[in-house]
Amino acid sequence: MKKLILSLLAWSTMVAPAFSQTYQELSEHAVVAMEQDSLTMAEEYIKQALKLEPANPYNALLFSNLGTIQRRQHQYELALESYTMALNIAPRAVPVLMNRAALYLELGKDDRARVDYSLVLDLESDNQEALLMRAYIYMRQRNYNFAKSDYERLLKLAPRSYNGRLGLAMLEQKEGKHEVALSILNVMIAEKGEAAEGMTERQYAVLYVARAGVEQDLKHADLALMDLEEAIGLDPSQTEAYLMRGQIYLSQKRKDLAKRDFEKAVSLGVLRGELRELLLQCK
Repeated sequence: MKKLILSLLAWSTMVAPAFSQTYQELSEHAVVAMEQDSLTMAEEYIKQALKLEPANPYNALLFSNLGTIQRRQHQYELALESYTMALNIAPRAVPVLMNRAALYLELGKDDRARVDYSLVLDLESDNQEALLMRAYIYMRQRNYNFAKSDYERLLKLAPRSYNGRLGLAMLEQKEGKHEVALSILNVMIAEKGEAAEGMTERQYAVLYVARAGVEQDLKHADLALMDLEEAIGLDPSQTEAYLMRGQIYLSQKRKDLAKRDFEKAVSLGVLRGELRELLLQCK
């Protein structure tokens, strides 16, 4: 019984003060709770602060933090509402626009994400992340001219941008400019010997897979297989490498090897149903 009373007292000291503290105190407690990954407690502190001073202009920050908490809890629609409430108060808040755009993109709402990234670029024309993500959206929507414009603008700001160069190479490949794509990828892969700052083995593995894809388009299967082998050596979790290599093996009637790679892709998380037709061809 004594332990129960002590537990209740401990709980009351954690929760009860939230209903009598000031706006500033509640806001600070919310930040601490977020840092400690106590998301439910942080959400409660924020909601109490919002009730206490609903007209406070700093509520933009609270709504933004609330949206981030809800996003981390996979409450995506609530998170969108919270980010939107924050932007109703502070429509030029770039971090909030970026967060909402990323969430829209995560939910497959590409057009809305593009609008938010465009708003960011209206406010900060050199925002590299916004340029990169808008280019990515344009490419997914097959607006290749707009995508190329954003990639080129990004690369003027950051000539060695990994994602910018890789994105441009993929764009050139989609437009059938395989030699241009290869040229970009060759330069990036050559940097491996120069120990390019910030480049990881996983990133280099992605480059080898990308180059293999271009080589596969050019019917250079042997070169593609060499690059895929290199990619897997650098990062054995490269699902795309196994899928691509399996398809090449299948085209060469090397069914046992193809099946092995498709099964490996399944073990890495690819749904077996997605590979059903390919696996059937391996029999």
